[in-house]
Amino acid sequence: MDDFEEIRSLLMEPAKEYGEGRTSSREFAIELKRRTKEAAIRLVNFMERTGKSPALSVVRYQLLKSGTSVAANYRAACRARSKKEWYAKMCIVVEECDETVFWLEVLMESEIRVNETEVRVLGKEYQTLLQIFAKARATAKV
Repeated sequence: MDDFEEIRSLLMEPAKEYGEGRTSSREFAIELKRRTKEAAIRLVNFMERTGKSPALSVVRYQLLKSGTSVAANYRAACRARSKKEWYAKMCIVVEECDETVFWLEVLMESEIRVNETEVRVLGKEYQTLLQIFAKARATAKV
């Protein structure tokens, strides 16, 4: 299995949800752009439904910055003019994705009142995206 196929297999959960037979890197990038944007929108909508405590305001701000940055920087990586530029953007994507997972963990482990089911779903999605992006960055030949 080549690097692309290995990364692609992480995305296929379940395979029928994303379609079978995708082989081009262009289709893969389009799917990841859609998926990161959708995750960012779900995160924004979730944070809009939460309370107004001072602690939550800090976490909300950090989460919104990092969670939306994943989608924005991946989109920028797809428009990179060189492999080095792509790699630099992917480093940012991995960092922001990891930060998003961190802030979601803070929400789960703190006494801030939030819908734990929604936090778990968001956490699973960002953790999966982190695995995909970290693998892509690690296997890049720059």
